[in-house]
Amino acid sequence: MLAQTLAKEWGQYNIRVNAIAPGLIKTQMTAPQWQEPAVEKEATKYVPLGRLGEPEDVAQVALFLASDASRHVSGDVIPVDGAQILIASSTPLPVR
Repeated sequence: MLAQTLAKEWGQYNIRVNAIAPGLIKTQMTAPQWQEPAVEKEATKYVPLGRLGEPEDVAQVALFLASDASRHVSGDVIPVDGAQILIASSTPLPVR
């Protein structure tokens, strides 16, 4: 709602507001979910694209949003989760 509200308010100034919603991305913070092959395999079951995200996946979306290619995109939340949200809404991701 924050992205939508700010996009509505700041659109008149030609300011675009969007949000990125990453899923499980391979970072130090999520290391327990991917450093052990068995745990990564279990976590990957919840990602329809079949792999955990990489930091570059999120960076590419941020680059798109910062570029003129997204000049008419505002007020959106863009998930970068390999469609994990489709499964996560019905089945919780195992946490270690």
